[in-house]
Formats: sequence, structure tokens, C-alpha cells
Amino acid sequence: MDELTADADAKQAVLGSLATLYPWMQPYYSRPVRDYASRLFESPLQKAEPEIRRRALTKLLKTIRNAGKRNGLPVKAVSKICSELEERRVLQTGPHLFLLLEPEAYYTHILSLLGLSAHGCSTYVSYAVSTVSLVEKPRKGPGWFTVNGKPINVFGLSRSRMIGYSLLTGPGPYRFELVPTEPNAKGDALAVLRGILPKTPFERPAHAIKAANLMLWPKLFGRSFAFLQIDDEDIADLVVDHLSDDDSWLRTRLLEHPTLAFDIVGGLDRLAASPWSGWLTRGTDFFWFYENGKRLPLRLIDGDLVHTSTGTKVARFTASDIIERLANRSLIPNLLLMFLVVSILPGVRALGGSYQPLYYPLMRYVVCQALETAGVDEDLRQALATDDMPGAWGHRVIECDGDPLQQFLDGRNGGTDRLSSLIDRFGDIPFTEACGSMSSFVTDPPWHDLHMRLRQRVVAPTDEEWAFS
Repeated sequence: MDELTADADAKQAVLGSLATLYPWMQPYYSRPVRDYASRLFESPLQKAEPEIRRRALTKLLKTIRNAGKRNGLPVKAVSKICSELEERRVLQTGPHLFLLLEPEAYYTHILSLLGLSAHGCSTYVSYAVSTVSLVEKPRKGPGWFTVNGKPINVFGLSRSRMIGYSLLTGPGPYRFELVPTEPNAKGDALAVLRGILPKTPFERPAHAIKAANLMLWPKLFGRSFAFLQIDDEDIADLVVDHLSDDDSWLRTRLLEHPTLAFDIVGGLDRLAASPWSGWLTRGTDFFWFYENGKRLPLRLIDGDLVHTSTGTKVARFTASDIIERLANRSLIPNLLLMFLVVSILPGVRALGGSYQPLYYPLMRYVVCQALETAGVDEDLRQALATDDMPGAWGHRVIECDGDPLQQFLDGRNGGTDRLSSLIDRFGDIPFTEACGSMSSFVTDPPWHDLHMRLRQRVVAPTDEEWAFS
């Protein structure tokens, strides 16, 4: 009982911290989770926009349109996806690139569909982080899947080909081998999964999972929503579009302004030494370097992107060098650059997981401080300062013990309107019940530290670092 009490207290501490930083959230704690989801997907308040923002949104929609066509979606569906995103300007950015049957992804997509359905939408775009490793914890990560409680090696890779390697690793081939850790493991669930997933080889694990998810989506959620999943390769193409435009903000400001890029990385270092430390780290400067299947950090030094462990100059910090490297996938945009082109510049609300509600507002602060230091783009700074809910907690909000694969097996002969039954099942659950034990929060030391810092007033929502939340 003491352990249960401690877990409940830890959950309440996290909810209290979120309510302190996001006061608008607290009234939803006592309401059905569908009400919270509906608020997440409300269109941001209309306001005058700077030209920088309009051009960035146009480029984002172009990238989404290209991704939809590349994934074989009908032309009408792609047009509808773009028109609804342009109107609503909300993007789910929380889940990593998992199979849709992975609980972390499955229940987040249900939350998104609850919100979108409340507004009469029929399309859904989700950005999935694909710069992550195949293995994130022992037998956990995109390279693993659980069937009947037993770990399954998704691509049948050896340990040496998984540890330290990313979903964007290539070249392949990569196939859905679905190798059980127990040699004699059998069962209907694994057989059904083998029958659904693609049989063809893929150049990269990320390509395989995206293709599998296109096949899984109608089986899990029906056909009432057109679904498109984009990942970091799409973001790489979006950055290429920006840098190929002589007048784009990304080219004229980030690359060609004499100090702005250095002001941003300097701001990250200052934040890491402040009371808000621990949430936004300088893992790499704007891009990751991919070499021999491994993701490596870079530093911006004297106009070069440098691999610090070897001192190798990977690329000049110029449009031509970076475009070439993005095209051959030896450079991939980092999280900061991703948020610049999909959210900060185009004015799109970003929904994310247990860390994003903290690091994303701090990221916006660092960018705005750099703009102010450089003395540029007052109209963009004003737009960022007045954004309507620029980001929110939208991933891992629903925490459920149910196995999505087993639920699919149990209901596969139960009718075609899967989405309606899921909405009915989950929508009325009270928010604080839907989020379960909040295990991804309460076991995480940074959330305990944040609770203590807020209580001791080491940090506060009135701090300048929190001004762009």
C-alpha cells in the first residue's frame, strides 16, 4: 500500500508541475479525455502573420504533399490532408517511429483521433522521430516488438547490428523477420502479424516501418481517416527546399547571417548552465552526421560542421555543402532544426511526449533570444510571443495495459467501424484515469527535480525562459 501511495503521490506531483507551467490544463484533469484531446486540436487563434511564417507553411505543405504522393495516397486525400493541416495547424510530433501496434504509438494515435474527430476532420498527419536507435533499452525500441509477452526481433538483426545503430541506418536489405527470442514460440498473434506486414526488402529500417504502418492503419483504425506519417527523411527534404531558396529564412538567417547560428548554440549552452538545465541539451549543432550506420554529433566551428571526436570537417556551413549531404542522407536535421521548419517558423502547434512540454518552450526561447541579440525579424519574434498554445502534452497521455495486437485479434471479426468503437471506448474515460500511473514521468528523475525546483521557486512560470510556452 505504501508503494501505491508513493506512486499516486508522484503522479500528483507531475500533474501539479504541469498545471503550474500550463494553467490551462488543470480544468481538464476532472473531465473526459476527449475534451482534452479536442482542445489540443482546436485551430490556433487567427492573427496577422509575417511573410516568414507564410512562406515556411507553404514549404511544409509542399513537403507533406510530396510525402503523400510518394506513399501512394490518392490525390484527393493528399489535398484534403494539406487543407486540413493548413486550417488546423496542429501536428502530433510525439511518437518515435514504431509499428502502429506498439502501445506507445497506438494509444497516442487514439488520442489524436479523439481530438480530430471532435472537430469533424478526416485526415491525420503524424511526424515520427526516426533518428532514434533500433534498441533504446534492453530488448526495447523500434527493433523489438512484444507478442504474447515475449520479445520479437523485428528485423532478425544480430546484437552487433542493432546496438548503436539508427532507424535511418542503411543500406539494407531489411525484412520483417519477426524472430522470437524463444525458438519454439508459436501462436495465432505472430502468424497474423507475419501475414499483415510487407514481405519485400527495404533499404532502411525506417522505410520498412513506414510501409508497414500504411498497411496496418486501415486494419487498426478503419478507413474514415486518411493517414500520413512523415519522418526525418521528409524533414531533410524540407530543409533542402528551404536552403535551395535564396531568400528563405533558413538560408539568409541560419546559414548566412554572421552570428545567428552561433547565438543559438550559445543560448543552448547558457540554458544548460541555468536553473532550467537538464531539459534542452546541445546534443549536436543543427545536424546529425551518419557514417557507417552510426549517428554522430557535430559542432559548428569557424564555419564548418566538425566531428569533434576525430576533428574531421564534415561539411561547410553553407547551402551547397549541406544540400548535397542532406540529399545523400549523410546529414540529417536535429530536433531543433526539425522544430524550426515544422513548427516555430510555420506556426504549427506541436504535440509531444514527457520531455517535449518542457524542452520545446525553452527551444522557442533560445531562438527568440538569438533573434533579439542579432537584431533581426521583430515581426517573427512578435508572432512567437503571441502564439496560441504553441505546444502541449499530447503523447503518452493515454496509458493502458491492453495489448493492441491482442485487441486487434479479439475484434477483427467484430465489424468494420473500428474507429467509432475506439472513440466510444476511450473518449469518456476521465483524464486522470486515462493517463494511468504516468510511468514515463514518475520514474524519470528530471520530473522529480522539476517538482522540487518549482516548490523551492528555483524556477517559476514567470521566468523569462518560460515566456514562449
